[in-house]
Amino acid sequence: MQTDDKMLLIRNYDLWCHLSDQDYKDLNIEHHYMEVPKGEYIYFEAYNHNKLYFVKEGYIRIGYIDAAGNEKVKEIIQKGELFGQFTLERNNLHGEFAQAYKQDVSICAFHIDDFEKLLKKRPDLALRYSKQVGAKLRNIENRLLNLLNKDVKTRLIHFFWQLVEQKLGENMPEGFCIPNYLKHEDIANLIGSSRQTVTTMINELETEGILSYNRHQICFLNVKKLRKLVSVN
Repeated sequence: MQTDDKMLLIRNYDLWCHLSDQDYKDLNIEHHYMEVPKGEYIYFEAYNHNKLYFVKEGYIRIGYIDAAGNEKVKEIIQKGELFGQFTLERNNLHGEFAQAYKQDVSICAFHIDDFEKLLKKRPDLALRYSKQVGAKLRNIENRLLNLLNKDVKTRLIHFFWQLVEQKLGENMPEGFCIPNYLKHEDIANLIGSSRQTVTTMINELETEGILSYNRHQICFLNVKKLRKLVSVN
């Protein structure tokens, strides 16, 4: 596929849909699109890594290595999202890694200097970008507040509600269903719990008729009931 054809692919996303051909050229996308095989690292224990990435397809696991040498997941990025130096600060990833997860992924890589130049030229893009970053930071803040103030089941309910709010699924006869890209261990890392506890809590939510969870999809059988649980907790 030619570079110009590849550029058109990300115009399906709100952040990029109004950019001109010259804007795309000014971004100077490094290696254009990067196709990363499942399991490979985009970067590993990054420090001096001044790039911003946009996910066109697939999932990215973001995490770090703890003192015992274990990988700890702190976020899973989906298509249409940004990762890397998304705040446009320099050298602040603090040992973070990013790994292609579940499947091969397709991403764009930008040098943040090139991206900043474009933002200065295009205030409309800067506004859309700031809104996207703001939403991302609010999600991080909410997750931190839940970790500090909520019990495990409540944290799990809020986590599932965030998945519903992303609207990346579809309405089916059994409910609102999204592709399941999450292992129980992933969810445990993301809400600050253990895999065994998460498994128990998911089983409870299934018994209560709130969701159905299997290897392929998560179906929210009663979205109204889930919303109510979030509002009272």
